[in-house]
Amino acid sequence: MALLKRHHISWAFIGIVTILLLLIGLSIKFFAWGRPTNQISDRSESIPTLYMHGYGAGARSSNGMIAYASNHQGAKKVLTARIDSSGHVTLSGDWPKGTRHPLIQVLQMDNTYYNYHVTSKWFYNLIILLQRRYHIRRYNTVSHSMGNITTMFYQVKYGHNIKLPKLNKQVNLAGHFDGIIGIDDKVNRNYFLQDGKPRYINSYYKYLLHHRNGYPSGVKILNIFGNLENGSNSDGDVTNISARSLKYLLRDKYMSYQEIEIKGKGGQHSQLHENSQVDRYIGHFLWGSNQ
Repeated sequence: MALLKRHHISWAFIGIVTILLLLIGLSIKFFAWGRPTNQISDRSESIPTLYMHGYGAGARSSNGMIAYASNHQGAKKVLTARIDSSGHVTLSGDWPKGTRHPLIQVLQMDNTYYNYHVTSKWFYNLIILLQRRYHIRRYNTVSHSMGNITTMFYQVKYGHNIKLPKLNKQVNLAGHFDGIIGIDDKVNRNYFLQDGKPRYINSYYKYLLHHRNGYPSGVKILNIFGNLENGSNSDGDVTNISARSLKYLLRDKYMSYQEIEIKGKGGQHSQLHENSQVDRYIGHFLWGSNQ
Protein backbone atom coordinates (compact mmCIF):
# COMPACT_ATOMS: atom_id res chain seq x y z
CA MET A 1 0.00 0.00 0.00
CA ALA A 2 2.80 2.40 0.90
CA LEU A 3 4.52 1.47 -2.36
CA LEU A 4 1.39 2.35 -4.34
CA LYS A 5 1.16 5.69 -2.57
CA ARG A 6 4.79 6.48 -3.34
CA HIS A 7 4.23 5.44 -6.96
CA HIS A 8 1.15 7.68 -7.16
CA ILE A 9 3.06 10.64 -5.66
CA SER A 10 5.93 10.11 -8.13
CA TRP A 11 3.61 10.20 -11.11
CA ALA A 12 1.82 13.28 -9.72
CA PHE A 13 5.19 15.00 -9.30
CA ILE A 14 6.22 14.12 -12.85
CA GLY A 15 2.88 15.41 -14.13
CA ILE A 16 3.26 18.73 -12.34
CA VAL A 17 6.81 19.18 -13.65
CA THR A 18 5.67 18.36 -17.19
CA ILE A 19 2.85 20.89 -17.02
CA LEU A 20 5.23 23.55 -15.70
CA LEU A 21 7.70 22.86 -18.52
CA LEU A 22 4.89 23.11 -21.08
CA LEU A 23 3.74 26.41 -19.60
CA ILE A 24 7.28 27.78 -19.69
CA GLY A 25 7.64 26.72 -23.33
CA LEU A 26 4.33 28.28 -24.29
CA SER A 27 5.28 31.49 -22.50
CA ILE A 28 8.53 31.72 -24.41
CA LYS A 29 6.71 31.20 -27.72
CA PHE A 30 4.03 33.71 -26.74
CA PHE A 31 6.54 36.46 -26.02
CA ALA A 32 8.49 35.67 -29.15
CA TRP A 33 5.41 35.69 -31.37
CA GLY A 34 3.78 38.61 -29.57
CA ARG A 35 6.57 41.09 -30.29
CA PRO A 36 6.21 43.77 -32.98
CA THR A 37 7.29 42.81 -36.52
CA ASN A 38 10.75 41.27 -36.28
CA GLN A 39 13.95 42.51 -37.86
CA ILE A 40 13.10 40.94 -41.22
CA SER A 41 10.63 43.79 -41.77
CA ASP A 42 12.55 46.47 -39.87
CA ARG A 43 13.19 49.32 -42.32
CA SER A 44 13.77 52.00 -39.69
CA GLU A 45 17.00 53.14 -41.35
CA SER A 46 15.26 53.76 -44.68
CA ILE A 47 13.42 56.93 -45.71
CA PRO A 48 10.62 55.91 -48.08
CA THR A 49 9.09 58.40 -50.50
CA LEU A 50 5.28 58.35 -50.70
CA TYR A 51 3.62 59.46 -53.97
CA MET A 52 0.15 61.01 -53.64
CA HIS A 53 -2.06 61.60 -56.69
CA GLY A 54 -4.68 64.25 -57.34
CA TYR A 55 -8.43 64.47 -57.91
CA GLY A 56 -9.84 61.79 -60.20
CA ALA A 57 -6.37 60.34 -60.73
CA GLY A 58 -4.63 57.12 -59.84
CA ALA A 59 -1.50 55.14 -60.56
CA ARG A 60 -0.98 56.79 -63.92
CA SER A 61 -0.23 60.18 -62.35
CA SER A 62 2.84 58.86 -60.52
CA ASN A 63 3.88 55.97 -62.78
CA GLY A 64 6.10 58.23 -64.88
CA MET A 65 7.79 59.87 -61.91
CA ILE A 66 8.41 56.50 -60.26
CA ALA A 67 9.78 55.02 -63.51
CA TYR A 68 12.14 57.97 -64.00
CA ALA A 69 13.40 57.75 -60.40
CA SER A 70 13.94 54.00 -60.86
CA ASN A 71 15.73 54.32 -64.19
CA HIS A 72 17.86 57.39 -63.48
CA GLN A 73 18.13 57.99 -59.73
CA GLY A 74 18.73 54.61 -58.12
CA ALA A 75 15.25 54.41 -56.60
CA LYS A 76 12.97 51.38 -56.46
CA LYS A 77 9.25 50.99 -56.01
CA VAL A 78 8.71 48.63 -53.09
CA LEU A 79 5.04 48.93 -52.16
CA THR A 80 1.64 49.96 -53.43
CA ALA A 81 -0.71 51.29 -50.75
CA ARG A 82 -4.41 51.18 -51.61
CA ILE A 83 -6.79 53.14 -49.40
CA ASP A 84 -10.45 52.22 -49.75
CA SER A 85 -13.46 54.45 -49.15
CA SER A 86 -13.60 53.48 -45.48
CA GLY A 87 -9.95 54.41 -44.93
CA HIS A 88 -8.70 50.83 -44.76
CA VAL A 89 -5.15 50.48 -46.11
CA THR A 90 -3.87 47.45 -48.02
CA LEU A 91 -0.17 47.11 -48.79
CA SER A 92 1.17 44.97 -51.62
CA GLY A 93 4.68 44.43 -52.93
CA ASP A 94 8.06 43.57 -51.47
CA TRP A 95 10.45 45.85 -49.60
CA PRO A 96 13.90 44.23 -49.59
CA LYS A 97 16.22 45.28 -46.82
CA GLY A 98 18.88 47.70 -48.02
CA THR A 99 16.77 49.23 -50.80
CA ARG A 100 18.52 52.51 -51.52
CA HIS A 101 15.61 54.88 -52.20
CA PRO A 102 12.35 52.98 -51.54
CA LEU A 103 9.24 54.35 -53.23
CA ILE A 104 5.63 53.77 -52.16
CA GLN A 105 2.78 54.52 -54.57
CA VAL A 106 -0.34 55.59 -52.68
CA LEU A 107 -3.71 55.08 -54.39
CA GLN A 108 -6.90 56.57 -52.99
CA MET A 109 -9.57 54.28 -54.43
CA ASP A 110 -12.33 56.88 -53.99
CA ASN A 111 -10.30 59.39 -55.96
CA THR A 112 -12.88 62.17 -56.08
CA TYR A 113 -13.45 62.37 -52.34
CA TYR A 114 -12.05 65.64 -51.06
CA ASN A 115 -13.13 66.02 -47.45
CA TYR A 116 -9.58 66.61 -46.26
CA HIS A 117 -10.45 66.08 -42.62
CA VAL A 118 -11.35 62.52 -43.63
CA THR A 119 -8.63 61.86 -46.22
CA SER A 120 -5.97 63.13 -43.81
CA LYS A 121 -7.20 60.46 -41.37
CA TRP A 122 -6.81 57.91 -44.15
CA PHE A 123 -3.23 59.09 -44.61
CA TYR A 124 -2.76 58.70 -40.86
CA ASN A 125 -3.92 55.08 -41.18
CA LEU A 126 -1.24 54.55 -43.82
CA ILE A 127 1.53 56.07 -41.72
CA ILE A 128 0.52 54.00 -38.70
CA LEU A 129 0.53 50.81 -40.77
CA LEU A 130 3.98 51.56 -42.21
CA GLN A 131 5.24 52.28 -38.70
CA ARG A 132 3.87 49.04 -37.28
CA ARG A 133 4.91 46.82 -40.13
CA TYR A 134 8.22 48.38 -41.15
CA HIS A 135 9.15 50.57 -38.17
CA ILE A 136 9.74 53.61 -40.37
CA ARG A 137 10.95 56.72 -38.56
CA ARG A 138 11.04 59.26 -41.39
CA TYR A 139 9.49 59.62 -44.84
CA ASN A 140 9.23 61.97 -47.83
CA THR A 141 6.13 62.94 -49.79
CA VAL A 142 5.64 63.81 -53.45
CA SER A 143 2.11 65.12 -53.91
CA HIS A 144 0.20 66.37 -56.94
CA SER A 145 -2.83 68.68 -56.82
CA MET A 146 -5.40 67.32 -54.31
CA GLY A 147 -2.76 65.10 -52.74
CA ASN A 148 -1.03 68.24 -51.47
CA ILE A 149 -4.04 69.29 -49.42
CA THR A 150 -4.53 65.83 -47.92
CA THR A 151 -0.91 65.70 -46.77
CA MET A 152 -1.01 69.28 -45.48
CA PHE A 153 -4.14 68.61 -43.42
CA TYR A 154 -2.39 65.53 -42.05
CA GLN A 155 0.78 67.44 -41.15
CA VAL A 156 -0.95 70.24 -39.23
CA LYS A 157 -3.02 67.69 -37.30
CA TYR A 158 -0.55 64.86 -36.68
CA GLY A 159 2.86 66.03 -37.89
CA HIS A 160 4.05 67.30 -34.51
CA ASN A 161 3.32 63.99 -32.75
CA ILE A 162 6.75 62.68 -31.74
CA LYS A 163 5.38 59.13 -31.48
CA LEU A 164 4.73 59.08 -35.23
CA PRO A 165 7.23 58.91 -38.11
CA LYS A 166 8.45 62.39 -39.06
CA LEU A 167 8.17 64.14 -42.40
CA ASN A 168 11.66 64.61 -43.82
CA LYS A 169 11.21 66.25 -47.25
CA GLN A 170 8.05 67.49 -48.94
CA VAL A 171 7.62 67.90 -52.71
CA ASN A 172 4.56 69.78 -53.92
CA LEU A 173 3.33 69.75 -57.52
CA ALA A 174 0.50 72.07 -58.60
CA GLY A 175 -0.68 72.61 -55.05
CA HIS A 176 -3.95 74.56 -54.88
CA PHE A 177 -3.34 75.71 -51.33
CA ASP A 178 -5.46 78.83 -51.77
CA GLY A 179 -8.02 77.94 -54.38
CA ILE A 180 -8.78 76.46 -57.80
CA ILE A 181 -9.69 78.51 -60.86
CA GLY A 182 -13.43 78.44 -61.45
CA ILE A 183 -14.24 77.11 -57.99
CA ASP A 184 -12.86 79.43 -55.33
CA ASP A 185 -10.26 81.43 -57.26
CA LYS A 186 -10.12 83.61 -60.35
CA VAL A 187 -7.40 84.30 -62.88
CA ASN A 188 -5.23 87.29 -61.91
CA ARG A 189 -7.47 88.28 -58.99
CA ASN A 190 -5.28 87.36 -56.04
CA TYR A 191 -1.98 88.89 -55.03
CA PHE A 192 0.44 88.92 -52.11
CA LEU A 193 0.33 91.59 -49.46
CA GLN A 194 3.50 93.19 -48.19
CA ASP A 195 3.97 90.50 -45.54
CA GLY A 196 3.56 87.73 -48.12
CA LYS A 197 0.01 86.77 -47.17
CA PRO A 198 -2.47 86.28 -50.05
CA ARG A 199 -5.05 89.06 -50.30
CA TYR A 200 -7.88 86.52 -50.70
CA ILE A 201 -7.94 83.27 -48.76
CA ASN A 202 -10.29 80.31 -49.14
CA SER A 203 -11.70 78.10 -46.39
CA TYR A 204 -8.96 75.45 -46.65
CA TYR A 205 -6.19 77.99 -46.45
CA LYS A 206 -7.89 79.63 -43.48
CA TYR A 207 -8.05 76.27 -41.68
CA LEU A 208 -4.39 75.55 -42.39
CA LEU A 209 -3.37 79.01 -41.18
CA HIS A 210 -5.27 78.42 -37.94
CA HIS A 211 -3.52 75.11 -37.35
CA ARG A 212 -0.10 75.80 -38.86
CA ASN A 213 1.65 75.40 -35.51
CA GLY A 214 1.00 71.69 -35.73
CA TYR A 215 3.23 71.42 -38.78
CA PRO A 216 6.53 69.67 -37.91
CA SER A 217 9.74 71.68 -37.75
CA GLY A 218 12.87 70.98 -39.75
CA VAL A 219 11.20 69.91 -43.01
CA LYS A 220 12.79 70.68 -46.39
CA ILE A 221 10.26 71.77 -49.01
CA LEU A 222 10.31 71.89 -52.81
CA ASN A 223 7.30 73.66 -54.33
CA ILE A 224 6.91 73.22 -58.12
CA PHE A 225 4.20 75.09 -60.03
CA GLY A 226 3.37 75.72 -63.68
CA ASN A 227 2.88 78.85 -65.74
CA LEU A 228 1.39 78.38 -69.21
CA GLU A 229 2.57 81.89 -70.11
CA ASN A 230 -0.79 82.65 -71.70
CA GLY A 231 -1.55 85.62 -69.47
CA SER A 232 -3.38 83.60 -66.82
CA ASN A 233 -0.33 83.23 -64.56
CA SER A 234 -1.49 79.71 -63.86
CA ASP A 235 -1.14 76.08 -64.90
CA GLY A 236 -4.69 76.20 -66.24
CA ASP A 237 -6.26 75.07 -62.97
CA VAL A 238 -4.15 76.61 -60.21
CA THR A 239 -2.89 80.19 -60.14
CA ASN A 240 0.71 80.84 -59.27
CA ILE A 241 -0.45 82.84 -56.23
CA SER A 242 -2.44 79.86 -54.95
CA ALA A 243 0.51 77.50 -55.40
CA ARG A 244 3.06 79.91 -53.94
CA SER A 245 0.88 80.77 -50.93
CA LEU A 246 2.47 77.73 -49.25
CA LYS A 247 5.51 79.82 -48.34
CA TYR A 248 3.56 82.26 -46.16
CA LEU A 249 1.53 79.40 -44.68
CA LEU A 250 4.67 77.62 -43.44
CA ARG A 251 6.84 80.66 -42.69
CA ASP A 252 9.28 80.06 -39.83
CA LYS A 253 8.35 76.37 -39.81
CA TYR A 254 10.51 74.79 -42.53
CA MET A 255 14.25 74.16 -42.61
CA SER A 256 14.48 75.16 -46.27
CA TYR A 257 12.04 76.20 -48.97
CA GLN A 258 12.54 76.23 -52.76
CA GLU A 259 10.18 77.30 -55.53
CA ILE A 260 10.51 76.21 -59.16
CA GLU A 261 8.33 77.59 -61.94
CA ILE A 262 7.83 75.40 -65.00
CA LYS A 263 6.95 77.54 -68.02
CA GLY A 264 5.05 76.68 -71.18
CA LYS A 265 3.12 73.55 -72.13
CA GLY A 266 5.14 71.40 -69.74
CA GLY A 267 3.78 73.51 -66.89
CA GLN A 268 0.16 72.56 -67.52
CA HIS A 269 -1.52 71.19 -64.39
CA SER A 270 -1.51 67.49 -65.35
CA GLN A 271 1.67 67.69 -67.41
CA LEU A 272 3.75 68.57 -64.37
CA HIS A 273 3.88 64.91 -63.36
CA GLU A 274 4.75 63.88 -66.93
CA ASN A 275 7.70 66.25 -67.25
CA SER A 276 11.26 64.84 -67.19
CA GLN A 277 12.57 68.25 -66.13
CA VAL A 278 10.33 68.04 -63.06
CA ASP A 279 11.53 64.47 -62.45
CA ARG A 280 15.16 65.66 -62.41
CA TYR A 281 14.36 68.47 -59.97
CA ILE A 282 12.60 66.04 -57.64
CA GLY A 283 15.44 63.53 -57.74
CA HIS A 284 18.06 66.18 -57.08
CA PHE A 285 16.05 67.51 -54.16
CA LEU A 286 15.33 64.13 -52.57
CA TRP A 287 18.53 62.21 -53.19
CA GLY A 288 21.23 64.55 -54.53
CA SER A 289 22.56 65.43 -57.96
CA ASN A 290 24.64 62.28 -58.40
CA GLN A 291 21.92 59.81 -57.49
